[in-house]
Amino acid sequence: MWLINTEEQAESPFTFRILPGAIKTIGRAPASDFRIDAALVSRLHCRLTAGAAELEVVDLESTNGTFVNGARVERAVLKSGDRLSVGKIEFVVSRAAKNAEVAEDPKDADLQDADPHHMDPRLTETRKGER
Repeated sequence: MWLINTEEQAESPFTFRILPGAIKTIGRAPASDFRIDAALVSRLHCRLTAGAAELEVVDLESTNGTFVNGARVERAVLKSGDRLSVGKIEFVVSRAAKNAEVAEDPKDADLQDADPHHMDPRLTETRKGER
């Protein structure tokens, strides 16, 4: 599983989870899989395609561009530690440990599809409680 999240001190914290084989869009539009209603984010900003070993981002002709590690890209393969910027929102990409995927509760296995416009509320609560 891939995790894409903002830094803990971010003004608007986001955490998105993507399982291998999934294709998700990021944007402001209600039809976006991962909705970010923020300045400089296009309606359909970029697309993420998750594989078992790689995560690809493709810019969907956004007005303000998609950036990986500070460089504007049309398409890029992301790895753990890379920084993905959409509008003024910067995400850190990470790969969940294999043990975390195995230990995951089966009923939560596809949480990113349960409510595609919001982050996992359990992760939000954990973050708030840690502050």
